[in-house]
Amino acid sequence: MARHFDASHAAFESEFAAFLKEERGTGHDVADIVSGILKDVQARGGEAVAEYTAKFDKLQIDPATLQSDNVNLHLLAAQCPQDLRDAIDYAHDRIAAYHTAQRPSDHSFTDDAGVQLGWRWTALESVGVYVPGGRASYPSSVLMNVVPAKIAGVDRIVMVAPAPDGQLAPAVAYAAVKAGVDEFHPIGGAQAVGALAFGTSSLAPVDKIVGPGNAFVAEAKRQVFGRVGIDTIAGPSEILVIADETANPDWIAADLLSQAEHDPSSQSILITVDKSVGKAVDKSVESQLKSLSTGERAAESWNAHGAIVDAPDLATAANIANQIAAEHLELAIADPDALLPSIRHAGAVFLGHHTPEALGDYVTGSNHVLPTSRAARFSSGLGLYDFLKRMSVQRASPEGFAALAPAALRLAEAERLPAHARSVSIRSNREPG
Repeated sequence: MARHFDASHAAFESEFAAFLKEERGTGHDVADIVSGILKDVQARGGEAVAEYTAKFDKLQIDPATLQSDNVNLHLLAAQCPQDLRDAIDYAHDRIAAYHTAQRPSDHSFTDDAGVQLGWRWTALESVGVYVPGGRASYPSSVLMNVVPAKIAGVDRIVMVAPAPDGQLAPAVAYAAVKAGVDEFHPIGGAQAVGALAFGTSSLAPVDKIVGPGNAFVAEAKRQVFGRVGIDTIAGPSEILVIADETANPDWIAADLLSQAEHDPSSQSILITVDKSVGKAVDKSVESQLKSLSTGERAAESWNAHGAIVDAPDLATAANIANQIAAEHLELAIADPDALLPSIRHAGAVFLGHHTPEALGDYVTGSNHVLPTSRAARFSSGLGLYDFLKRMSVQRASPEGFAALAPAALRLAEAERLPAHARSVSIRSNREPG
């Protein structure tokens, strides 16, 4: 059973803060293991990747090409059922439309000193996309990572996905073909991240790695950051629902379980301003768990990390929500638009009773790669801008140079950087003081 909190109690703040700090990871120290794998891949390249793939995925790949005759992306894509293809196509087009609308504009202006200033946006040259593979089927992960990169204009998109025993879901393969993946390698784990970051004889290294994975993948991304860019260090999934008396308890219970079923480390929290709703949701969760094929996993998550919070009013609920900074936040209330301005920290917000988080996972068009573990306090979900870089541009006319030079010269002298000072003074036939 989930834990219950009452925001009106004096001890609530300390007790709830302690609850949020509880460890939700795997409990395993994977840093040393990942470090060893990455060093091995960096030193031995494809040979190391092939050995780890045989060991962990029971799949033989060619060390030179990192390919397997048993895993053909296009042949697998052809096995995807037509109705599922149609759903993938529909999701693809909505994701493409949403991210196309995010495209930023170049800008330029001339200031009062006569200096032209501005910025330009340019796409990354290469991106590696990690997709959970095997018998698990997450075509939505392919679309959410590849489609924005394509729209941004990334030249080269390399997808990696583990294929244990040569198994890769046809839906994942079809989504990759539909989205326009340029290269594919049936590899996974820390070794795949290492191959993307360091390169092998046949796989040129990429500039950025994006996409979800297990604890080993997340740790590998953490360790290669700096050599390459990454999207985020993804933690366990999270959902927070704020509900009032207009909420349907069965709907809310289903929404909470939609994240709990991901992993025993996932977290589902309900904040309600109506205690009867909270009680009804709790009862419905227990009932729905009995009929879920993922019920055992979801129950472990709900019992270990779930919570129901009774709040005196919506303002208090919003304050608690900002403290949680959840990956997903549903406002299942009569007037979500009125509360939205009070929400400062959340990965994605879902407004009203007919916008379950599950829609956002697949077909609203918004990206489902979102900050977890309270990272919404300082970061955003994946978007078109994650595959672009902003370059500043400036040009000084002779008059503009004359206006700026004295202050630049004085600052260079104050910082005791004579070459900086000379680079300014030499243009004005004036020696630094």
